This record gives sequence, C-alpha cells and structure tokens, in this order.
Amino acid sequence: MGASAAATGSSWFQRYLLPGFAMKAVIIGGGYATGRELAEYFLPAGPWGGLAGMALAMLLWSVIAAATFAYARMVGALDYRAFFADLLGPAWVAFEIAYIIFVVLILAVFGASAGAIGAAMFGWPSFAGAILLALAILATVALGNAAVEGVFKYVSFLLYGVYALFLILGLLTFGDRIAEGFATPAPWTGWASGGLTYASYNIIGAVVILPVLRHLTSTRDAVIAGVIAGPLAMLPAILFFVCMIAFYPGIGNETLPSDFLLRQLNVPVFHWLFQIMIFAALLESGAGAVHAINERVAGMLRRRRGIELGARARAAIAGGLLLLCMFVAERVGLIALIASGYRLLAWMFLAVFVLPLLTIGVARLLRRKGKAPA
Repeated sequence: MGASAAATGSSWFQRYLLPGFAMKAVIIGGGYATGRELAEYFLPAGPWGGLAGMALAMLLWSVIAAATFAYARMVGALDYRAFFADLLGPAWVAFEIAYIIFVVLILAVFGASAGAIGAAMFGWPSFAGAILLALAILATVALGNAAVEGVFKYVSFLLYGVYALFLILGLLTFGDRIAEGFATPAPWTGWASGGLTYASYNIIGAVVILPVLRHLTSTRDAVIAGVIAGPLAMLPAILFFVCMIAFYPGIGNETLPSDFLLRQLNVPVFHWLFQIMIFAALLESGAGAVHAINERVAGMLRRRRGIELGARARAAIAGGLLLLCMFVAERVGLIALIASGYRLLAWMFLAVFVLPLLTIGVARLLRRKGKAPA
C-alpha cells in the first residue's frame, strides 16, 4: 500500500504520536481511569511486582501494536473488519463476536464508573452520570473521524498533565508512605499472569484505532508508532500506581481508588480537575470503541453500495449500543464487571487476535519484506 492521498502531508504528530494517543484513549477507560483495574491486576503482586507486571504489559503492547500497524498498512485495512478478513479469512467473524462482547462490557464499565463519579462528587443517582457520559459519546461519534481524533488529541494533553500533577501532589503529601510501601518486602504473587491478562484484554485498542492509521506514509512509520504506543499508553498508569502504593494493601478494597486518593490529598480544586479528567478519559475511550463499529459499518456500506454513513446513522448505532451497555452497568456493578468479564476477554483476544497476528501475520509481513523491502 503506497502513501495514500490521506497520508500525503501528514504531520509527525499524526504519524508517530496520534496512534499511541488513540490507543491510550481506548485503553484508559477500561484500563486504569478509576484505578480499580490496577488494584485488580497489579496490586496483588505488591509494589515492585506490580511495576514488573506493568512493564511486561507495556512491552507486549509495543510489540503487538507495531505488528498490528504494519500488517494493517500492508493490507490496506482501516477498520477491524477488513483487518481480520485478511488475517483470519472466513473466521474473521470470531473476532467480531469477541469485539461486540468487549464493547458491551467496557461501555458498561464506563457507565458504572461515570455513575460512581457522579454519586461521589454530586450525590447524583448512579444512572445520572452514566446518561451524561452516553450523551457525550453520542455527540462525539456522530460527527465522525475529525471529532474523534480531536478528542484523542486534546484529552491526551489534559490527561498527561493531570497525572503528572497528581504524582507531584502525591509525593508532597504522602511521599514518605510511598517510600515505605516500596521498602516493605512483599511477594511478587502473579505479576506475570496479571501483566499478561491486563495486556491481552487491553491490546484490542491497537485494532480499534485503525482509522487513524490513514496518516501513515510507510511501514517504518507503522513500526515506530507501534513501539511508541506502549509507553504512551502505560505512563499514566505507572504514575497512578506509584501513588496507590502509599495506601497498599488496603486501597485494593476501594471501588474507586482514584476518589480515595483524592480524599487523602484533600485539595478540592484538584479533586474536581481529576474527576473531570476521568470523565474526559471515559469519553475518549467510549468514543473510540463505538467509532470503530461505526467505521466498520461505514466500510461495508462504502464497498457494497458506494455510499457514506451519515451522522444520524452513526448516532443511531451508538445510541442502541449505549442503551444496552448502561443497562448492564446498572444491573451488574463496577467491581464484578472488572473482576470476571475482563479475564474472559483476555483469553478471547489471545485466541482470535494476538496468536494469529504473531504467527500468521508476522510470517506474511516477513515474506512481503523478503520480496519487496520497504
């Protein structure tokens, strides 16, 4: 696939950083925005074991994202349906099933998280925050690629800034407790399995954000963007985890570890800023997941009928999904969704995405390189 018209004139930000920002956008809502996920998969391994698990997950993200981006560019896939139709052939429908389960689960988690934030900050009923988030996602995805990419870009700047400030305030307020936490001996129980599970259910972000790869101009761009994506996606989680260690192991029992830490900081203005950032992170994650489905439908309409998917149709698809997911969130709850659902997703994505990509996909990439070096 040569440099497309869309890629001509692409900036270095669009080529190297936007894919990583977009992948982080999909990961953060279901990955660590509230801290509940870090408590589930890394805190049981202790302070240093948790960091080791996060380093393993980050490395896996970089490797798999680089392979995904390179393969997508080689076959000209800008939506997940085209990607898996080439990689898996007729078995591509297995990924479609897994992805729909993923979207229902993570949007339910986002709804539960938004509801918990609304209840903690304003005393709202749990459904109010979920409805507000659903409306924000609906408005974003209805406007298409440009709006979604804008959310990825500007929310990323807000997010990295807030997490950096969070670490600074944490060190100033309870830095001695953080040091004590890391100095206390703790068994590295399950650090590798935690890192592998966490990496597996989150790496789907590499395929969800294929529409932004239209800015890539070469296979080299794809590999560099993929390698960078791992650290870009994991850095905020590491900063957050370091602060959590101040209250290890008790913080593992908190439904919203983020809100618990903010209460310990006792800086009301920053508390508001952080909760706004989490809501924005849930928005970009939810918009990324739903936008991928819209782009999959848009690609099908383009191929079969030669027409584009309009704003009303995009909003209708998003609205149907969100109604289903918010119902699941209200019925099941945040902790149960994360503890059980994510482990199932990890095994599903290992089977239908990671293993085929790192075997069949990499073999095809190497054969293509041998025939015509990039």
